[in-house]
Amino acid sequence: MRVTVVGAGVIGMTSALAVKTNFPQFEVHVISDKFSPDTTADGSAGLWSPYLLGNTPCDKILQWGGITHRWLEKFWKAGLAPEIGLSLIPVYRVTSDPNGFPNVSIWTETVYGARKLSSSELEKLNAECTTSYKHGWMFLTYAVEPVRLLPWLTRQFLEAGGKLRNRKIHTLNELIDDDGCDLIINCTGLGARELAGDNTVKCIRGQVARVRAPWVMHAYLADDDDGNYIIPNTDRVVLGGTHQENDFDRTPRKEDCEFIYTGCHRILPSLKNAEVTKEWVGLRPGRHQVRIEAEVCKSPKGREVTVIHNYGHGGSGVTLCWGSAMNVVNIVENLMNLKSNL
Repeated sequence: MRVTVVGAGVIGMTSALAVKTNFPQFEVHVISDKFSPDTTADGSAGLWSPYLLGNTPCDKILQWGGITHRWLEKFWKAGLAPEIGLSLIPVYRVTSDPNGFPNVSIWTETVYGARKLSSSELEKLNAECTTSYKHGWMFLTYAVEPVRLLPWLTRQFLEAGGKLRNRKIHTLNELIDDDGCDLIINCTGLGARELAGDNTVKCIRGQVARVRAPWVMHAYLADDDDGNYIIPNTDRVVLGGTHQENDFDRTPRKEDCEFIYTGCHRILPSLKNAEVTKEWVGLRPGRHQVRIEAEVCKSPKGREVTVIHNYGHGGSGVTLCWGSAMNVVNIVENLMNLKSNL
């Protein structure tokens, strides 16, 4: 069977590797006009933490996120952390909303040592950061930098016999009629608006900055509409960020820089002395729900091919990637069983 995976971001490459690993007899191709380090994922801090997922069912987030967290844990225990840019970091996650966090069990059941901040801890944090957080949690979780993870995934995929093809695809019909594939896995993220004709996919613009600040050991996430975040990676710290819907501007903007630096400096004043090494903008693929499902598509020429869609992960591509990929594997297994029973 010939399988074509469209998209080479973290969702596409994990799907390709998972399918090739579980079905080594398949001929698996990844087609994309952009590969690492030029994908949207490459600018992400890669923190495991559910974010911007619309009304995706909680049980699905827990399932996909849990599988991914355990996958990262295996890398940590195997000593592969330096190779894939993996860190285990303490996180403060706070909110100014008096109602607290929605669906808090989604992530506190998966991360390590999650506990609510006491009122005295919140008071101390608010005094230090000049904020008014009402609720907070502290826990340990992983951050895996896609700019290092993606090359590793690509190497593993190629060593398993997979193939990469640099090509821009505009419609599924191009693959159905011209590519000769038997199965398509659509991991195009924001590109699914065009490729799959899905107008529910929306652009969520995210601007961040990277700085040298090796003294920063904790991550800080403010779950507010105008909240900032500080996420240490192995040799840089990511400061953010924005989530501006339907904004396709990929150029860093001065007003967003000011918002990021002002907010992050308020949380950690020592960051004022940090050297800024990069400012970057990525366009996240937002959707009312993550879409992982199969459908049979028929081209104008009459050829039918099953397409497995795997997109719409918002700001949680890394958080859900391996769980989503294994969901794709399960769908492929079901399709193979159905075919063998016919």
